[in-house]
Amino acid sequence: MSSTRKLWLGLAALLIVSFGVLLWAGTEIFRTAPPVPERVVSESGQVIYTKADIERGRQVWQSMGGMQLGSIWGHGAYVAPDWSADWLHREAVGVLDLWARADDSAATYEQLSAEQQAGLRGRLQEMMRTNTYNAANGTITLPDDRVAALSNVAAHYESLFGNDPATQKLREAYAMKNDTVPDAEHRRALTAFFWWTAWAATTERPREPGDAMVPNQAGVPDKQVTYTNNWPSEPLVGNTPAAPLWLWSAFSVLFLIAGIGLLGWHHARTHGEEGPVKLPATDPLAALRITPSMRATAKYFWVVLALFLVQILLGAMTAHYQVEGQVAYGFNLSNILPYSITRTWHTQLAVLWIAVAWLATGLYIAPALSGHEPKFQRLGVNFLWVCLLVIVVGSFAGQWLAVMQKLGLDLNFWFGHQGWEYADMGRFWQWFLFIGLLLWLTLVGRALWPVLRGPQSDTKAIVGLLFLSTVCIGLFFAAALMWGEHTHISEVEYWRWWLVHLWVEGFFEVFAAAVMSLIFVKLGLVNAKSATTAVLFATIIFMSGGVLGTLHHLYFVGTPTAVVALGASFSALEVVPLAYIGFEAYHTYKLGKATPWMARYRWPILFFIAVSFWNLVGAGLFGFLINPPLSLYYMQGLNLTPLHGHTALFGVYGMLGIALVLFCMRGLRGQMVWDVRPLKVAFWCFNIGLAMMAVFTLLPLGTMQLLAAIEHGYAYARSAEFMQKPIVDMLVWMRVPGDTVFSVGALALCWFVFRLWVAPKPVPVGGAEIEHSDS
Repeated sequence: MSSTRKLWLGLAALLIVSFGVLLWAGTEIFRTAPPVPERVVSESGQVIYTKADIERGRQVWQSMGGMQLGSIWGHGAYVAPDWSADWLHREAVGVLDLWARADDSAATYEQLSAEQQAGLRGRLQEMMRTNTYNAANGTITLPDDRVAALSNVAAHYESLFGNDPATQKLREAYAMKNDTVPDAEHRRALTAFFWWTAWAATTERPREPGDAMVPNQAGVPDKQVTYTNNWPSEPLVGNTPAAPLWLWSAFSVLFLIAGIGLLGWHHARTHGEEGPVKLPATDPLAALRITPSMRATAKYFWVVLALFLVQILLGAMTAHYQVEGQVAYGFNLSNILPYSITRTWHTQLAVLWIAVAWLATGLYIAPALSGHEPKFQRLGVNFLWVCLLVIVVGSFAGQWLAVMQKLGLDLNFWFGHQGWEYADMGRFWQWFLFIGLLLWLTLVGRALWPVLRGPQSDTKAIVGLLFLSTVCIGLFFAAALMWGEHTHISEVEYWRWWLVHLWVEGFFEVFAAAVMSLIFVKLGLVNAKSATTAVLFATIIFMSGGVLGTLHHLYFVGTPTAVVALGASFSALEVVPLAYIGFEAYHTYKLGKATPWMARYRWPILFFIAVSFWNLVGAGLFGFLINPPLSLYYMQGLNLTPLHGHTALFGVYGMLGIALVLFCMRGLRGQMVWDVRPLKVAFWCFNIGLAMMAVFTLLPLGTMQLLAAIEHGYAYARSAEFMQKPIVDMLVWMRVPGDTVFSVGALALCWFVFRLWVAPKPVPVGGAEIEHSDS
């Protein structure tokens, strides 16, 4: 059996087993998710909330932007508080103050002695952690003291989400527009949903057989975890990291070290096995025949640049809201473009422009590989482009109408704002995009079909992997269609991370690896057989941690301990191949120096090298910083999360998208003189600007928040009291230099592309290609 066939079989077995375990983990999450009660009543029989109130409240939360305005269970935006943690803390303080006044004649809990405080905390923990849910009749029963505190917190939230002058300064601190939820009944329903998320975070889940890994100690009460595995950290109610979080965090480090050791051994054993490659005297792609459909992809790259520029503008506005609240440089933009809208569009555009760049690359490279232009291929490429524009404009318009509360709750799910970060667009637009991806799959597949059906060739296996990744990109977006308007939030989170993690970080990664390998093989720089082995092996290594690594996003959404263990173990393996990313960068650099004509591809090659660097730093170092359960327990939703998000999303996927765009441009406009000086500016501005953003703002601010969360609890680290400190304002303002440098890079890139089309200079006939020096 050939080594290539063994790798294919290994990859197939890995995917079957991994997805089998991932589906099993999903069933466990669904089974143990915190229950949504039919009624919430007081001990005296008063009905506080109903299931209809909670579900209606979730609809209201989604319509106002959901995870784009504050967060729930740690997932979402960072300026407003995490509503689950904030409600939990306010309710706990409310009960303690009530008891302080009743039992000890003190005005507040803070005025009591340490001994008195300890006694009340013990009483509070027993009350709030005790599970009073009756599965037989679906009722949660609350003590009257807790109901009184709950009512006060609800009144605060109803004031905050309305237009009450009493909470005006808090709205400014949270970057909330006035009348975020103008309807009073909707505000009351919203409090029901927030209360339920806080209840799940402080109520112990029923113990199941096998939960206890050690024998009980006589006279010492068992320590059971809440539905959210004791998240968030809240000293008042006894929410501290559970024992399994410590255990599996330690094991994740062991798995990481073991994986790096095994991969190092493999690299040492196989290094140098590739035979010498006879380099072509001229660029093999210089004479590539550009088909009509390939030429039609140019408009995609213009859209990529337009979306990129708008995303940067919205990112600057979103960051600025953190220091000026409802205004930006004195202009009251919150009435037109509130924070939840600018952040929604900023995060969605990040995925959209990168995805469009990769989709266009697939449409360009498929006919280039096969030399086959299917009938009506150009029409299909143009039609898909129009569909993408309609999806962007239509979904963004629906989200704006939803957040401005002009759409109505009945239409919101289908045409407005779903409220789930990275999956915000309404269901109609998700279906539209899914159908568009199936069209893209068809267009790429029919262009590749002659290669896939043809005789055995050196590149057939890589083309096959490219096609399979295309199939997965098209089909796995269906994960966004797996939940309904009233599906349990734990189930929605499970499927949402299929979309965000597997679709973006999984199959797009395989697609990119296959495209890069094919490019280097077609350029004659890499032996096809060696490239096939390398890309299959890299796919196996990545997917071995990537599939089950999805679970590390789900530690605190109603997840049982077994799922935490799997997520911790396999997310550590995601980092393993990144430890050797320097070898890939050096290999890519050598390819760029392999022959004089490779100077044509210098800047695409350098962007590939930047991908390797940010893979190590953004995805590797900053990713593993937050991935272990114990780390994420404190860091989820703090600024160390966007530290990883920004450096990995743009540093890896964005840089790769730009590199692929430039390779395609070489084919589309290679007959023109390239003035690469703007590319030099763009390259260094992107890398320096991204590093400045990380080092000057996100890393120090996230570290300060982490210390605050460990010392005082998660709610304080996300509170207005903390986030409005002068040093925090200074750190946010420190983003301006990095953002400015980054923006200069974006403008330079756009100028370079603009000049290629609007003011091109053809290469002299019969002469060598001339480029301005970039040294």
